[in-house]
Amino acid sequence: MNSAIIVAAGRGTRMGPNGDKLFLEVSGRPLVAHTWQRFNEADSIHDLVLVVREGMQPAFEELARRFHFKKPFRLVNGGAERQDSVWQGLLALSPGCEWVAIQDAARPCTPEALIEATLQAAREVGAAVAAQPVTDTIKESDGAGLIARNIERSRLWAVQTPQTFRVEVIRRALSRVRELGLRLTDDTAACELIGQPVKLVESRTPNPKATAPGDIPYLELLLSGASG
Repeated sequence: MNSAIIVAAGRGTRMGPNGDKLFLEVSGRPLVAHTWQRFNEADSIHDLVLVVREGMQPAFEELARRFHFKKPFRLVNGGAERQDSVWQGLLALSPGCEWVAIQDAARPCTPEALIEATLQAAREVGAAVAAQPVTDTIKESDGAGLIARNIERSRLWAVQTPQTFRVEVIRRALSRVRELGLRLTDDTAACELIGQPVKLVESRTPNPKATAPGDIPYLELLLSGASG
């Protein structure tokens, strides 16, 4: 059984003070509704867990009704940090779940083919992540606004979501993170602590995350094209 955890418990402070970024209207519906729809329609995903801020469950239940999301889902409250929210999502998975795709709620353009590709890759080694090769020239700063050195980019990748795992693997990895009291922003980083290989899956189409106000027009363009 394959499940998805959509992590929707953040506050999006970099988006500014005017409301929750996940509920900004983009291409005719709230941003998070696009993300939810992608996984609702993905044949390889059987059910979903949405990790939300406390008090937001009624708003997500209304989204499910408004957009007729039929796939089984559960809503759980998130934690203080992203890794805590993922942990809460893992605890809420169905007992028969063997594989889980973890997705940023603010990443609404993920195609079904990429979801399936990360599942297939995870079956090979136990964990996989959507990513794109870095194409810009990368410089390291000296901390004072000056270039310290050039970074060779040929082996650099920018990771995205979904990040897909055998359930036992990611539970063991995040258990180790919790034992050590570490703070991570990326689930695959937890795999490094237990020596778990993670396969890179190239994202061949745009799969951006809404982080700052300037991201919204680009997402609007992508989503309007997808629905047009």
